[in-house]
Formats: sequence, structure tokens, C-alpha cells
Amino acid sequence: MDILFYPIIIPSVAGALCLLLPKARGVKESIALTAAALNLVLCAFLFNKELLFSTPWGGFGFEFSLRLYHFSAFIMLAAAGFTFLITLYCTVFLSGKNFAKQFFSYMLLSVAMVNGAVLADNLLVMLFFWEGLLGTLFGLIMLGHRGAYKTAIKAFVIAGITDLCMMLGIALTYHLSGTLAISRISLPLTMGGSLAFILLMIGAISKAGSMPFHSWIPDAAVDAPLPFMAFLPASLEKLLGIYLLARISLDMFQFTAGSWVSMLMMIVGATTILLAVMMALVQKDFKKLLSYHAISQVGYMILGIGTALPVGIVGGLFHMINHAMYKSCLFLTGGSVEKQAGTTDLNKLGGIGKYMPVTFICFIVAAAAISGVPPFNGFFSKELVYDGALERHWIFYAAALLGSFLTAASFLKLGHSAFLGEVREEHKNVKEAPWQMLVPMITIASFCVLFGVYNTLPLNKLIQPILGAARLEGRNFAGLPTNIFLVLGTVVVLILAYMNHMFGVKRSGSGLGAADHIHHAPVLSGIYDRAEKRFFDPYDIGLKLVDLISKLAFLVDRSIDWLYDSFTVGLAYLASFTVKAARGSSYSTFIVWSLVGAAAVIAILFGKI
Repeated sequence: MDILFYPIIIPSVAGALCLLLPKARGVKESIALTAAALNLVLCAFLFNKELLFSTPWGGFGFEFSLRLYHFSAFIMLAAAGFTFLITLYCTVFLSGKNFAKQFFSYMLLSVAMVNGAVLADNLLVMLFFWEGLLGTLFGLIMLGHRGAYKTAIKAFVIAGITDLCMMLGIALTYHLSGTLAISRISLPLTMGGSLAFILLMIGAISKAGSMPFHSWIPDAAVDAPLPFMAFLPASLEKLLGIYLLARISLDMFQFTAGSWVSMLMMIVGATTILLAVMMALVQKDFKKLLSYHAISQVGYMILGIGTALPVGIVGGLFHMINHAMYKSCLFLTGGSVEKQAGTTDLNKLGGIGKYMPVTFICFIVAAAAISGVPPFNGFFSKELVYDGALERHWIFYAAALLGSFLTAASFLKLGHSAFLGEVREEHKNVKEAPWQMLVPMITIASFCVLFGVYNTLPLNKLIQPILGAARLEGRNFAGLPTNIFLVLGTVVVLILAYMNHMFGVKRSGSGLGAADHIHHAPVLSGIYDRAEKRFFDPYDIGLKLVDLISKLAFLVDRSIDWLYDSFTVGLAYLASFTVKAARGSSYSTFIVWSLVGAAAVIAILFGKI
């Protein structure tokens, strides 16, 4: 068997074993951790290799083809690393949970689907694995609690509709190019090409968690098991969605800075950054606040790639891996708080930083990284995105910079509310999380520092080779930012965010109320009220439209029934009653009316002939 099948087979078999083997203490954890470790070793071995497997499949000239090259190997290695660390974390976090074996099973099957989708060099093969991930997504959310099925259905419907768009995009791409081989497609952005690009883009950004396909993520943060958030929305789905977006932008279509689809991508990116971070700012729950940031940060990736400029694309891809690191770390710190303190409600937390110092330090590192504080990794990827955005138009740079201000403000609020201040009586006996939960957090936080201080490593070895020398135009974006204006802008914004936080704390008297002056500001207050009531939720809007259409369809159906069952019967009865009244009781009159009717029918028939 070809070695390219092993990253798919190993986690698939292990996932099946976790599900099928009887319950026994430590068995499912051992299988999952061993499979995750084997997958990581295999992906590390395959990194920097180029392999191709292809065989006829299904007739009609189709091929089952897998291709390993730098980009796919990088995504697989990153996904494998996160999977191993989160699996280690789950061995303790899920201890005693009756759904643990299902969780490990679905998680490993998800890894297999991600590996298959990334390796696929045929759009239909990719679609097969892509849709498989939809099933495991549903299963993982369902495990949260009895009422989580509503969120699972919501995620399934949203992802299913956007996947249908992607299917149409694949069909149109095949029609235009005559091939399904990803590596052989290079379409111009004509009317048909642009439509195919947009349809494929919808599938990609939906998987990454962009607006307007985002609304299931905050619900899942509340309903699904917390490691799910660190595993899929924060890391693997971001990697997969942005991977496809980069593939269609860099390889499959002749994507340029002058195209209207480039402008559309930047608008989607900037809108996602601002609207999601505005919602994150006012959240009162640790997990839900992080979930909105998982949405907001994907906007930077879409904005960067959408610039169609080397600096922006490098920044967007660098931000992809950076986000997967610091956001999964943040969710893991939230899980530690939930495990040790029993809640993620910020109204019930406070002062636990001194009882959980390692968790607190990891939170600080990850929060500084996502806020773009130098010298952490998020600072360098954001500077590259800023550079590309400013080169295209200042309005996109302004949107990205405002997003950074609000990001920093919300994490100052979160850190202050959860870890600082006065500790509650019920939390005075809180202890630090077990080492199995601390090791993944420490490892990821360390990489947040390493990828910032020594950013030449990820940029030169992982990110820039994706574009190749020709697209880079001889430039190297590693090292310190070259645009001092952008750096000063970032520093000013971070200082303003801190000043805003201190103002909010002084005004409200608590860290939790640090953003209340924004939440309850004129105009914004009304918008926030409607947003918190799901007034702007695309899914709820869709449900209302479906309900309206179903009511209209029911009304039309009843009207047709009335027309045939009541109106026509009544009309016939009225006609017969009128004829009967007109002829009276005379038999001769009845004969005359019958002859007149027969003559009328004959005349009509002969008239048609």
C-alpha cells in the first residue's frame, strides 16, 4: 500500500477501535494517544517530501489521486501536532465522561478526513473527505449535552448549504477546465471562472468559520465539549479552510490584485474582523468570547490572501498557523479553568490567577499573541496583513487596525475578569490543572513566542515556500517589519486599548464591566440588543424565511383545494339549480335546453377543427 494512505488509515482504524472496543479504563485514551503520536511521527517523516499516487477511479477518465508537496505536508504536520497535544489534554479533561470514547473516535476520524482532503489532488476525492468531516462535526457537537442537538443541526445545515455551493463550484470548474485534477487547473477569472471561484470560496471560508457562515460557532462554544473548540473551529478547520482558499487563489485560478473577486475577499475579511470582534467585546462567558475571536481572526487571513499581493498572502498564511496556535491555547486555558473552577461564567470567576499560575501565564502569552503585541507571533503576521491591506486601500488597513484595538480590549477584559481581582470564596481551594493539561498549553504558548522572536523559522521554512520564488518576486518577509509607520500604528492602538480598559474599569468598578461604555453607547446599544437576540443571525433569518415560505405554500395549497373541492362544486350546483329553475317542470322545456346545449358543444368542437 502506498505510504500516502497511512495518514488516512492510521487515525481511521484507531477511531473505529475507540468506538467498537468495550469500555475499559485507559484503553480508549491509550489507543487515541498512540494513534495521534504515530500520525505525528508519520507526518513529520513525510514533511519536505514530494509524492504522487494516482489510479483510475469510477470510469469516465476520473482518477483517485493523492499529492504530497510542501503546502499539503505543512498542513498535515500542523494538524498532527495539534491533534497529539489536544488528545493528551483530553485524557484528563474527559476523564469520567461517559462520551469519552465517542469523542476520541470522532476526533481521530476527523484527522483522517482532514489528511485526506489536504492530500487529494482530485476535486471529487477532496469533496469525499470534506463531506466526511461534516459527519464528525455533527457527532462531536452532539456529545456536549442532551440539548446540543439543536446546535449540531445548525452547524450541519450551514455547512451543508455551503458545501452544496462548493459542489456546484466543482462542477462548473470541471466544465470550464475539462479536468478535476487540482494541480492541472488554471482558469482565468472570466464570468464563468469568477462564478466558479466564488462558489469554491464559499465552501472554503465557511469551513474556516468566516461570516456570514459563522453563527454555529458561538453556540457550539456553549453546547459542545470544550476540547472540540480547540480541536476543530480553532485549529483543524481553520487550517483546512484557508488551505483550500489559498489553493484556489494561488493555483486553480488566475487571481490578481485587479480582479473584482479580490476586492470581494477583502470586504468579506474586513467585515468579519470588525463584526465578530465587536460581539466578542461584550461577552460574559470565557468560551463564548473566545469563539467570536475564532471568527474574527479568520478575517485577517481572508483579507491578507484577498489582497493578491505577496506580502498580504504571506501574512494571511502566517496568521493561519499563528491563529491555530494561540486560539487553541486560549481554549485549552479556558478548559483548565472550567475543569478546576467548575465554570467559565465570568460573573462567577475572578482572582484565580494566583491559584493557577501556569494556566495564567499561558493565557497571557496567547492573549498577547492574538492581540498583536510584539514580539509574539501574532504581531508579525498582522504587520504583513496590514502592509498588504494598506497597499490596496487605507480603508482595509483601518478596519484591520480597529479590529486589533477591540481584540486587545476584549482580552484585557477577559484576563482581568477571570484571573485578577478578588477571588470568590468557592474558588479559594482551586488548584492548578494536571500536567497532562499543562503540557499542551505550555508547548503551544512556547511556539507563540518562538514563531515571533525567531519568525525566520516559520516564514522561510513553512510559509514562503508555498508561494515560490516567482510569486515572492525576490522578497523575504522574515525578520523585523520594514514599515515603521505600521509598527507605530500598532503600538499606539495597543496603548489606546489599555487606556480604554483602565477607563472602563474605573467607570464600572470591575474588570468585567471594562467594555460596558462601548456596549451601552448610543446607537451601539440598540444594535447590540438586537444582535444578542439573534436578530442578525443568518441562520435564524433563514429559518424565518423558510417558515414564511412554508406558510405561503400552505395557503396556496389550501386555496387550490378550495378552488377544486368547494368553489367548482358550488358553481356546478348553482348552475344546475339555475337550469332547473329556468326549465321549470315542463318536459318540453327540458328537451329544448338539452338540444341547445348539445348544439353549443358541437359548434365549439367544429370551431376548433
